[in-house]
Amino acid sequence: MTACAIENETVGAAGDAGDAGTAGDTILGDDEPDAPGEPGAPDRAALAPPAFTIAADGSYAARLARRDIGAAGEAGQAWFVERWTLDGHEPYAVPLPLDQPEEPDSDVLPLADGRVLIRRRVADRHAFSLLYPTGPGTGELPLGAVGCADLTLLPPSPNGRCAYALSVGARSTAVWLVAGGAFGPEQVAEVPGRCSGGVWLDRAGRLLALDRELPGGGPVKAVAVDLERGGEVTPLLQIAPGSNDRLLLADVDSGLLLIRSDAPGHDRLGWGVLGSCLPVRFPECLRPADVAVTPFAVQPGQMLMPESCAVALRVDGSAGSWLGVWRPAGRRLHQLAAPEGWQAGRGVWTRDGLLRLPYANENVACGVALLEAPVDGEHGARPSADPAAESGMQPSAAAVPLPVCKPIPLGQAPLMGRMVPG
Repeated sequence: MTACAIENETVGAAGDAGDAGTAGDTILGDDEPDAPGEPGAPDRAALAPPAFTIAADGSYAARLARRDIGAAGEAGQAWFVERWTLDGHEPYAVPLPLDQPEEPDSDVLPLADGRVLIRRRVADRHAFSLLYPTGPGTGELPLGAVGCADLTLLPPSPNGRCAYALSVGARSTAVWLVAGGAFGPEQVAEVPGRCSGGVWLDRAGRLLALDRELPGGGPVKAVAVDLERGGEVTPLLQIAPGSNDRLLLADVDSGLLLIRSDAPGHDRLGWGVLGSCLPVRFPECLRPADVAVTPFAVQPGQMLMPESCAVALRVDGSAGSWLGVWRPAGRRLHQLAAPEGWQAGRGVWTRDGLLRLPYANENVACGVALLEAPVDGEHGARPSADPAAESGMQPSAAAVPLPVCKPIPLGQAPLMGRMVPG
């Protein structure tokens, strides 16, 4: 059994849930009882088809959009693929319609070369094609199909050329290379157990973290799968023997990991460092009352400085969805207004701390709002773009010594050549 300390950061002032307070440590060791789980709680880390997907390098995005069909005066809409270009001076969208409308349960994923992968359900098979603009029309390159009951696309591969999918069976999960191979879709790994999630651990698109439940049942634990070694599996997260430990995000530069676990006694959002002996911590500021908080982007380029990384979070409450920004060192959750029509839970950080949030509304068909990461001593943030500008780039509203223990077995994952701070 691998033990680990859990730091429970508590807030201080009652009127400001983001202010830092005192910190205490809870040790989950061999003599401690297993942390109780919440069998009735939803699996928030389970893989779900996204409505809007951004390429790993932030260059393109893709979604299913609706368009009017039929003659003038006749009601009717159909779904079609739309590609967004995000890395230029001004974002713009290119429609990729075909002769037949798309089904709303289709999945889309942009590649780094501007083509868009689409997964369509055809009877008991999942068919894949690449779509791309060609003159006034849309080109389509069929890639083949996979015959299985359920299949879900994984997040875009960091190499920008390949796309992968998961097919969950009764006792094992197949990992499929559905784009970027030589001969169409091919199975590249079979992992014992039922897997969900999907987080890339390197820039080459070789090491994939999955949240796995073993065939005989038991807690969910994140594992690392080496796709170039036949799907070799290595334990990645084991905080307590009976806890469900899922990996939500990982940053290659800093080693920062965003984790969801019920090891503290109930489901909590926490953070750790890849390969480090520092404890996994569950900040109190990341559990504000009456809302759900989900991380979706980590600031890159903070080499070996995980505590300085800005993390963007989606905050969901009864009033809708808005933006949260947090740093491990700051111990404060900044809650900010999102642009009107924000593609909720989607965005990309730049290395210098600028958050790019895609949105579309009645006035802007394809926009990117730019927000600077707030300073932890401030109570708000200022947008980096002029709200009066008409470029489609502006936000629509104002942006309102640790104990050492045995590490979680992140250092046992096949990640060679990493320097570990401390």
